[in-house]
Amino acid sequence: MRLTVVDSERCVGCQLCMFACSRRTGMGGMAESCIFVTSIGGMERGFKVVVCRACQDPPCARVCPTRALEPKPEGGVRLYPDRCIGCGRCAAACVVGAVQWDAEINKPMICIHCGYCVNYCPHGVLAMIPTENHALAEETAQ
Repeated sequence: MRLTVVDSERCVGCQLCMFACSRRTGMGGMAESCIFVTSIGGMERGFKVVVCRACQDPPCARVCPTRALEPKPEGGVRLYPDRCIGCGRCAAACVVGAVQWDAEINKPMICIHCGYCVNYCPHGVLAMIPTENHALAEETAQ
């Protein structure tokens, strides 16, 4: 299963998905969120939900000099924090800006597609979809 943005027009910027993601890691607030909601003009123009698209050939993994990010067979990457040197190349390489950064430990925060955030989105912006439908959802979201 993969996390996807099914309808960004429904997003009201409540950031409950971000709070939920941080809470999943045991942290309060939004500092540890692997999903990001940003305004593209507030209530008048809407919001953008930035989440890892689980690329089949992830650019973030290709640029990592220490193989701290390894591609997963079903798409996306797995982070090995002990290998990470904090160079930030992964964040720069992500075409959708989905690699969030933990400045405190100088390492990336990578969405693991657990779906925890989906349960807290009151407007149906996010969903978990079967991996085989992921490529189709990725094409429609663009």
